Amino acid sequence: MAKRAYTPRDIEAKKYECFDWDGEWLSAFGNPAINSKWVVIGPSSSGKSSFVMQLAKKLCEYGPVLYISYEEGVGMEFQRRLRLMKMGDVQGRLTVTPDDTISELDERLSHPKSPRFVIVDSFQVSDWSYEEAIELIRRYPQKGFVFISQEYKGQPMGKAAVRLRYIADMKVRVAGYKAYCQGRSASKPGDYYVVWEEGVLMTSNNL
Repeated sequence: MAKRAYTPRDIEAKKYECFDWDGEWLSAFGNPAINSKWVVIGPSSSGKSSFVMQLAKKLCEYGPVLYISYEEGVGMEFQRRLRLMKMGDVQGRLTVTPDDTISELDERLSHPKSPRFVIVDSFQVSDWSYEEAIELIRRYPQKGFVFISQEYKGQPMGKAAVRLRYIADMKVRVAGYKAYCQGRSASKPGDYYVVWEEGVLMTSNNL
């Protein structure tokens, strides 16, 4: 049987639940759909990990978040960042796992009260294929996925990550402690989210 085809009227009638962000979040990222797919890239020591933690905290306002910390595990540096970002404020909404396989994650997400958002940090260390990631996204279309990617020469590292970024709704690059949105929901080209104000000042002055 042929798959359904949509008319313009069908598409216009579709309703989406969106983030009701304001302030700097609205300015930098607009009001994307809650089930948007994100890819966040950035060089080492750019503020990427801090931005992802801030994003996780923000997402907790809209539902439970599962943070899969493949790259850092739950070691001392991850613990330090949790404290710095005061993630205790979202106790009960944020869950961290260091090593879920994709089948274990699938099992978690199949439960009725499963996380609404999944953060994969990082896509390269997860060792998922592009096809596995897409299959998971398609299986859970109402959930938001945030993929963190290592970077090489300003682009996601590896062909699978590059392909994943192409289909992402929200394409974010963190550099110099600023998060720039290159996705479809960006409010104003050139606007950015400040991850760490002191870091921005230091990098702006080449310190």
